[in-house]
Amino acid sequence: MPGVRATIQPDWLSRDVVDLEALTRWGNRQGLPGTVSEVTRIGGGTQNVVLRLRWDDRDLVLRRPPEHPRPGSDRTLLREIRVLSALAGTDVPHPAFVAGCTDTDVLGVVFYLMEAVDGDNPGEGLGELYQRDAGARHRAALDTATAIARLAAVDHTAIGLEDLGRPEGFLERQVPRWLDHLASYDAVPEYRGTRLPHVDELADWLRAHLPEQSRPGLVHGDYHLNNVLLDPATPRVAAVVDWEMCTVGDPLLDLGWLLVTWPDGHGEETMTGGPFAELGGLPERDELVEAYARGSDRDLSAVEWYTVLAGFKLAIVIEGTYARSLAGQAPPEVGLRLHRSAVARLEYAATLAR
Repeated sequence: MPGVRATIQPDWLSRDVVDLEALTRWGNRQGLPGTVSEVTRIGGGTQNVVLRLRWDDRDLVLRRPPEHPRPGSDRTLLREIRVLSALAGTDVPHPAFVAGCTDTDVLGVVFYLMEAVDGDNPGEGLGELYQRDAGARHRAALDTATAIARLAAVDHTAIGLEDLGRPEGFLERQVPRWLDHLASYDAVPEYRGTRLPHVDELADWLRAHLPEQSRPGLVHGDYHLNNVLLDPATPRVAAVVDWEMCTVGDPLLDLGWLLVTWPDGHGEETMTGGPFAELGGLPERDELVEAYARGSDRDLSAVEWYTVLAGFKLAIVIEGTYARSLAGQAPPEVGLRLHRSAVARLEYAATLAR
């Protein structure tokens, strides 16, 4: 086996996060020759730990649960492994899966490797093409809708994901599920009592206007500008990332999620794609719907309903961080920022419902 002289860990990389010697030994057994010579952390690491590695002559990305894993962290990574493996050969832009490890004796957690994608994250910063060319920004932004239409068109049964979720009754379950989730925050004494506007009003509206469910398909589950990488040379989506929420359900919820998180420059709390939005030139929401429609045969007549549902669900999800921040379990500035974003999502959803 090749030596491990190049796997000396950077000062910031705890052996508890990734034991590079153990990783190298495992990788060699998987047919990855050589050693790791460079390690760069991607993102802040508050959720999953994501590391970019130079493995011999390849640029790879390792993804593992957070440094202090949650009870379902390994199951989440197993889901990502399954989804990325199944997407190989489809026209959905995604990082190519390389190898996954379900043996927790190697690093203490489930983890996997994927090919690094050369791309710009609209939520973190943009390269020269998008800095200088408003037309490129506009075309790439439209492709975010086209990319998710491609995912919705995938035959999930044909690629072995027929049991990934429970599509029957998917839409009917949403409102009661997320109301229960919001009520669970009352277990935090400092939060007790709903602090979000329009919740009951929107729940009633969603129940009263429930559309016929679109045919089942793959749902990314957290689709927004910060979860795509844009090709630095051609205005298009190079890869969709963060597949941990992927399920089988009604794919139009992904379109609603993109719309309700879209930065439109009209004074809303910007939640995703900040650097992208600051440069200007992004399409309006109706242009995104038109781009999706060009790549899909689904009925989009109820798109506003899906957008309201996405805002309702997203607001409740991120309000959980605010509740934890009041109990000292998350940074207060992060909790307050997400609370403001949750309120903005609900305010926007309420305007659609009216």
